[in-house]
Amino acid sequence: MIRDIANLRGKLLKNELLSHYTSWRTGGPADYVFIPADLDDLSHFLSEIPEDIPLTLLGLGSNTLVRDGGMDGVVVITQGVLNKMAQADAGTIRAEAGVASAQLARFTARTGFAGLEFMAGIPGTVGGALAMNAGCFGGEVWRHVQQVETITRRGEIKFRSLADFEVSYRTVVRPANEWFVAGHFSLSTGDKEKSLHDIRLLLERRNNTQPTGTANCGSVFRNPPGDFAGRLIETCGLKGLSIGGARVSEKHANFIINENNATSLDIETLIGKVRHIVEQKTGILLHPEVCIIGRVI
Repeated sequence: MIRDIANLRGKLLKNELLSHYTSWRTGGPADYVFIPADLDDLSHFLSEIPEDIPLTLLGLGSNTLVRDGGMDGVVVITQGVLNKMAQADAGTIRAEAGVASAQLARFTARTGFAGLEFMAGIPGTVGGALAMNAGCFGGEVWRHVQQVETITRRGEIKFRSLADFEVSYRTVVRPANEWFVAGHFSLSTGDKEKSLHDIRLLLERRNNTQPTGTANCGSVFRNPPGDFAGRLIETCGLKGLSIGGARVSEKHANFIINENNATSLDIETLIGKVRHIVEQKTGILLHPEVCIIGRVI
């Protein structure tokens, strides 16, 4: 249990449904949801709660499937809260974890920097992008990271260099019991109008090839070496395959959409079925890009 905490400025909610905070619009209740007022408020909150309470940070809730049983402990919502962006020095932009990736892409372009245009196509926040080395259209977030800020279980802010992390395709191994709260991105000087034009073209391409406007998590599976997960799934004839209210998108086979009040179990079962059929037909075992968390019921 979490006792009353003095001078807390954010919202602490009990038994709050996480379906309100995930892009798939599914997920059971968390014991507690905390929506901090800002980074200082989050630091204060963490310094006051018991260290044995499980802790999860959630941004836009994309790339995440929260099971129907919900989550133990506290889920901290960063999206729209840890939302500060600023030019740190001549070639660096600092962005907090709750900043939407597309927001950061536009901000850097308007500030006259180039390199993060691809982030307009990432359906998540800076924190999530750092946690998984998100990428699309040939770009990857950690190629541009100069340093990051993390927060510990006791609410201490640490500045970490790249040497403190093991970074690979869609994977980042970070120090135990630390969570990303900001990234510092090293960028080159760019042409503002060209960068904004490139972002518009990228978003048009995304809208034409992906099921934007539907409840989905982004790409479900990692691309295997030398191939594409979407191509393999489509080759196996799985577009339109459905379980309950979950369906493999006809527009892009590496997307699963919540078409009709799907449960998280519908989605997780469909993920498993797609993996099984693709492996059976091609010999390639697809690995989920989506993070599946929470209690099984």
